[in-house]
Amino acid sequence: MTLAPQAAAEARPSPPPLRRNRDFVLLWSGAGMSFLGSRVTAVAYPLLVLWHTGSPMSMSLVTFAALLPALLVQLPAGALVDRWDRRRLMVVCEAGRTLALGSVAAAVFTGRVSVAHIAAVAFVESCFTVFYRLAERAAVRNVVPEEQLPQALAQNEARGRAAGMLGQPGGILLYTAVRWVPFVFGAVAYLVSLLTLLFIRKDFQGERTGERQRLHREVAEGMRWLWRQRFLRTALGFVAGTNALFQVLSLAVILMIKDEGRSEAVLAVVVTGGGIGGMLGALTGGWWLRRCSQRAILIGGLAAWAALMTGIAFTNAEPLLLGLLFAGTSLVGAVFNVAAAVYQVRTTPDEFQGRVASTANLISSGTNSLGALLAGLALELWGAADSVLLTGGAMAALALAAAVSPALRTEDAAAPAKYNGRGLENDDRDLGEHDNDGGKAHD
Repeated sequence: MTLAPQAAAEARPSPPPLRRNRDFVLLWSGAGMSFLGSRVTAVAYPLLVLWHTGSPMSMSLVTFAALLPALLVQLPAGALVDRWDRRRLMVVCEAGRTLALGSVAAAVFTGRVSVAHIAAVAFVESCFTVFYRLAERAAVRNVVPEEQLPQALAQNEARGRAAGMLGQPGGILLYTAVRWVPFVFGAVAYLVSLLTLLFIRKDFQGERTGERQRLHREVAEGMRWLWRQRFLRTALGFVAGTNALFQVLSLAVILMIKDEGRSEAVLAVVVTGGGIGGMLGALTGGWWLRRCSQRAILIGGLAAWAALMTGIAFTNAEPLLLGLLFAGTSLVGAVFNVAAAVYQVRTTPDEFQGRVASTANLISSGTNSLGALLAGLALELWGAADSVLLTGGAMAALALAAAVSPALRTEDAAAPAKYNGRGLENDDRDLGEHDNDGGKAHD
């Protein structure tokens, strides 16, 4: 690698602010509408099925269909995002989701609701969502300058948090007003997102060279590349552990609220606190990245989570205190997400963006089901408060393990490699052996 002279770097003019980057603004706002639409429909699906059938099992079936693509489609989607034209793929995704939701709105409007139809649409929409989000995340580095990447991805995280805050209660309100309206809203949101994509001028990927391999080989190649990144693969292991613990925490807090005789309004306070904390974390993520190493963010965040979880165990479900502590956990989580996005995008060659992101997503989300199972066992054995206390102890153990982990003492290099269709062309050093300031993977 050849470094540019310091004088040349200083002479280079600063890029305009992101708000004046036309392509980024279009991508950001269109994806924001897309995220909001998916949040609205995600809460509307189970409500519609339960209202129509009165069957919790049918509701569970549709929810399962909506979640299944995250496991089945994630890895091949990552390879295809790297293989296909990303903008064209995103346009197809938005068109497909618009038509799918339009069919649900028409079915509800005409009174011809079918559980099989709703489950199929939920599955198809989620498949398109997996493709869209992988392509959108990979596209960001191609529409913003390198030095603005942390700020751009922090704004993306804030956008996602805002969509969650608005979309879930908004979906409930729209469904309560008129049952087919949430699906019309989602279809319109996807259509708006599609239109913004048509006006973006920049390409969403670099030039592709070399011959294509079979899909399973491309998937395996992306997984091998990720495995060679010592810091990244180790950090992902810690992320998987934290995600399992948060599944325990979430269910334990709901039971704690019930056991303490608190009303459902307390849960609303907790969700609101979490949303506010997440927004603050997303907006300050770039600030933390400029001042802390990736190792410090990881270890400090784990320690902060351990302290916050321990505090939650002693709140007696007091609304304000519980909401403040949950705001803290969400703030840390949002900072982690910003650091993860920046680190993964910077260290991964453009040709591997989709595959590495999809593998990381699969690893980080794969422990959620295990966490839910652990939650059930813990709540049965120890009850809510003790389960939360044990969760805080387990998080403290993860923080200690991260602090002494040799693999987290050196970070992987930013991606200078080129891809030739058969592998990475790089200098004669292993990518996993460089020191570099990047980000930490957390999804």
